[in-house]
Amino acid sequence: MNSFLDWFMATIGQHISPELSVFLVSMLPLIEERGGLILARLLNIPMAEGIALCVCGNILPIPFILLLIKKFIHWLADHRFARLASWLLDKAEKNKPKIEKYGFFGLTLFVGIPLPGTGAWTGSLVAAVFDMDLKKASVSILIGVFLAAVIMTIISYGLIGSIL
Repeated sequence: MNSFLDWFMATIGQHISPELSVFLVSMLPLIEERGGLILARLLNIPMAEGIALCVCGNILPIPFILLLIKKFIHWLADHRFARLASWLLDKAEKNKPKIEKYGFFGLTLFVGIPLPGTGAWTGSLVAAVFDMDLKKASVSILIGVFLAAVIMTIISYGLIGSIL
């Protein structure tokens, strides 16, 4: 993740504000607010502002994923991107048991525990592909995003902050 953040700041980040950089990084799949909060700390953005930017950036794609990802996957399959469509469906299928076992709280923890391959994007993908109730899934994902923000704030502003 650090090499991506270094690349981002050396290219795109040179042309936009630090705040917009943090917001955009938090929107990206796989990086999400985990990377956004680390970047916010490295850019010396105050903690409250960094949290707000990262949570907003991480939340913004969720409704689009929940509502449109199945149509997007079908479009990919119909337009010579069947391998990518298959990869997305396999990713959802692989994570389904983790979420299904505990339902609402399973999805919340899946999104909230900042591990590789988890987060709002993957949680939204799983919820949409397996037709989970949109309201419950949305609330669960939002709680997970806030949980991840707490954990990553402790890590990025606490542990990394003490090292810097």
